[in-house]
Amino acid sequence: MSSPEHKPSLGVVIPALNAAAGLLATLQALQEARACFDLDVVLVDGGSTDETKAVAQAQGARVIGSPRGRGVQMAAGAVAVRGDWLLFLHADTVLEAGWAAALSGFMASAVADRCAVYFRFALDDDHPGARRIERGVAWRCRTLALPYGDQGLALASDLYNRLGGYSPLPLMEDVNFVRRIKRQQGRDALVGLDVAARTSAVRYRTGGYWRRPRRNLFCLMLYFLGVPVNTIARMYR
Repeated sequence: MSSPEHKPSLGVVIPALNAAAGLLATLQALQEARACFDLDVVLVDGGSTDETKAVAQAQGARVIGSPRGRGVQMAAGAVAVRGDWLLFLHADTVLEAGWAAALSGFMASAVADRCAVYFRFALDDDHPGARRIERGVAWRCRTLALPYGDQGLALASDLYNRLGGYSPLPLMEDVNFVRRIKRQQGRDALVGLDVAARTSAVRYRTGGYWRRPRRNLFCLMLYFLGVPVNTIARMYR
């Protein structure tokens, strides 16, 4: 009798802090990957006081603790997770059905070992402002090759390590890492898949569909001008 076909391994890292409200949908959307991958999901908790850890464990994820901060948490998760490829995903982002097959297909391509993959940004709100932001993100990715962390990011673990991984920054950890990918691998090493990563719009509903994007753009401009990240983080908060 022949042995079962070997599946590539995928390690998923999810930084979280009091994320119980939306975490179940995020984790359930990952289950389709078991058909394509040997899957290991690690939730990196930054000190939650809600049911975040219980929800993660009930869905079969491993939970580790870390100091608070997405950069710190993702770096810790990358050390703990097992996988030939790594997928970094925010706790309030739900990947659209078909994402695992799309990623698996890309991983079989000739350029996979030098590229990082991200998904199409979408918000879970019918507000016209949500569509405006989605169009703006699509433009940013197409023109600047600058996806953010709420679009997910997947790459070979060997490439992640060669690039130096996520820096333990309090803010802009995703921009910092993407810029390193472009510098070391080239702009075309960032590949978008036409599969939605649907993220909670609660921060836009509370922060404003005009005001919050303007604040984000201002912080990005400060970062590109060389303002220390700790200073930007204080302003962001």
